[in-house]
Amino acid sequence: MGIFNLKTSRSRMILLFFVDILTIVFDTYCALIIRFKLDNFYYGIVPEGYMASVNSYVLINVVTTLIIFLVLNLYNRVWSYASMHEAGLIVGASILSTAFQAFGMSFMFLSVPRSFHIFYFFFLTMTTLATRFSYRILHILRRGMEKTGKRPINTMVVGAGEAGNIIITELKTSRHLNRNVVCVIDDNPSKKGKYIRGVRIVGDRSQIKECAKKYRVDEIIVAIPSAGPKDTRDILRICNETDCKLKVLPGVYQLITEEVSVSKLREVSIEDLLGRDTVKIDIDSIAGYVRNKVVLVTGGGGSIGSELCRQVAAHNPRMLIIFDIYENNAYDIQQELKKKYPALKLEVLIGSVRNTNRIESVMELYRPDVVYHAAAHKHVPLMEDSPNEAIKNNVFGTYKTARAADKYGVKKFVLISTDKAVNPTNIMGASKRLCEMIIQTFSHYSHTEFVAVRFGNVLGSNGSVIPLFKKQMEAGGPVTVTHPDIIRYFMTIPEAVSLVMEAGAIAHGGEIFVLDMGEPVKIADLAKNLIRLSGYTLGVDMDIVYTGLRPGEKLYEELLTKEEGLQKTPNNLIYVGKPLEFNEVHFLSQLRTLEEAASSESRDVKEIVSEIVPTYTIKPEDKKRDEEAYQNLLSLGKASHEKPAMEEQ
Repeated sequence: MGIFNLKTSRSRMILLFFVDILTIVFDTYCALIIRFKLDNFYYGIVPEGYMASVNSYVLINVVTTLIIFLVLNLYNRVWSYASMHEAGLIVGASILSTAFQAFGMSFMFLSVPRSFHIFYFFFLTMTTLATRFSYRILHILRRGMEKTGKRPINTMVVGAGEAGNIIITELKTSRHLNRNVVCVIDDNPSKKGKYIRGVRIVGDRSQIKECAKKYRVDEIIVAIPSAGPKDTRDILRICNETDCKLKVLPGVYQLITEEVSVSKLREVSIEDLLGRDTVKIDIDSIAGYVRNKVVLVTGGGGSIGSELCRQVAAHNPRMLIIFDIYENNAYDIQQELKKKYPALKLEVLIGSVRNTNRIESVMELYRPDVVYHAAAHKHVPLMEDSPNEAIKNNVFGTYKTARAADKYGVKKFVLISTDKAVNPTNIMGASKRLCEMIIQTFSHYSHTEFVAVRFGNVLGSNGSVIPLFKKQMEAGGPVTVTHPDIIRYFMTIPEAVSLVMEAGAIAHGGEIFVLDMGEPVKIADLAKNLIRLSGYTLGVDMDIVYTGLRPGEKLYEELLTKEEGLQKTPNNLIYVGKPLEFNEVHFLSQLRTLEEAASSESRDVKEIVSEIVPTYTIKPEDKKRDEEAYQNLLSLGKASHEKPAMEEQ
């Protein structure tokens, strides 16, 4: 196969060599004839003396020009991919050929009009360009024929910079991509109306929707690797209002490292739509309080807990203790860390934070320096149906763990909280607000530095909307959203863990740390974007069904109550909320009442919580639903204990 290609290449080179001989001769005589025809088209006859001069030098000119072409490598280039560089070489070769011809004829005292050389240069340049670039034209035509009759994908490129230029070039020259770049978008007003690689720059981001419809765009490629998160989010938001498939060129420094190519294109991730900078942490401060310390992570097998374990393991603790009630989750993170950090001293313990003896025995035996408390029930609708379990696990699991931490001299205790703790409308959020109050209470008299970290929904965590939407799409749909106007704050798991880690580093005790999470995102928009980015067409391949708000759910979440102020920290994206004042003695007595109610499976536990947490509101429809569910259960229980009716004789 290699020999065949070599022969083919040689034959093409020889053919091009002979074509050049013919074109050089043609250009020479054509230049002379045209020179005099311009004086008089019908009677413009070339004087015999000039014709004789040309006849005398034409062979020398052919040889000279061919040598110039050989020196400039005009026979061993891949003309299928010819560019402006090759065109420049052809112009240069024509200039040299013309110069040598003019000098040679003058040296041999061969008389020709001076304008003859100008015409010769023009014709030689044009014919040489035509013969070379015909390869590229044929390549493009052949590429079109090889696309098996499929309509090329009309593509819009956003970004007329260096990255956009490279992407457009690759899309236009590759025979495998089947893309037709129809227009370019760029925010620089000076570029509007200009062309890049033969494609017109039609306007700025505000015209994306209009141009997508006008040019029947199937796919939009965002090729602005240096754009900031807010600009990227705005562009993607506009793009997502079209029906086009989206791809984005990631990274910032690809241009410098020459990494820009179609292979670097990726589907737009949901993280691209958050519209804010990633949380940056002070690695040195974190390393300072984790390195050579004994660290305990409760709920260490969960989404947040497992990432905490990864981050802690990376900072060389003296010992890492993973504490979780679910052995499968604990086993998975154990195997991962053993493989990645073989020198890590790792203990994996199974147990519940609700078990006083178990959590205290762990604290007594291992004497941790730092505790990350991530163990909790977090699913809002499930906890609405099992409120007592939310109280037992979240509230009193936290209380027992905090008490053990105080008893056995833990230096730092970091509670994982949630934005649902602010003005809660569900028992899960109210239970986390109680956890924050417990932490605040302990911080006032304990030597342990207690701190809470509050953030919103975590992308990709167990039970979050993104994994749910993906499973629904894999099953053929529809994608379910509770309400078209429901909004949430979002962050990534690494961001959440970064916040938790740095909060522990800068905590002095009693703080509630809050992340500046940017603008909230509509869940419906997330669903639409994910459908489109997964290659489906909304309303055709995949539908969205609105199911109504779930028990305890509200349209929006808050990160702060009105009473809480904000204080800055060294990290511009992390703030401290001012703790709310409450009677701690009375609070502890209320907790005893709540514990008794939860342990006895009282139906009044939500009402008791609302008395302790004034900001907790039980929605009337949820009260009605709970009462109806209880009456149904009573009826079911009564019926199940009745004797079966005797058949009539």
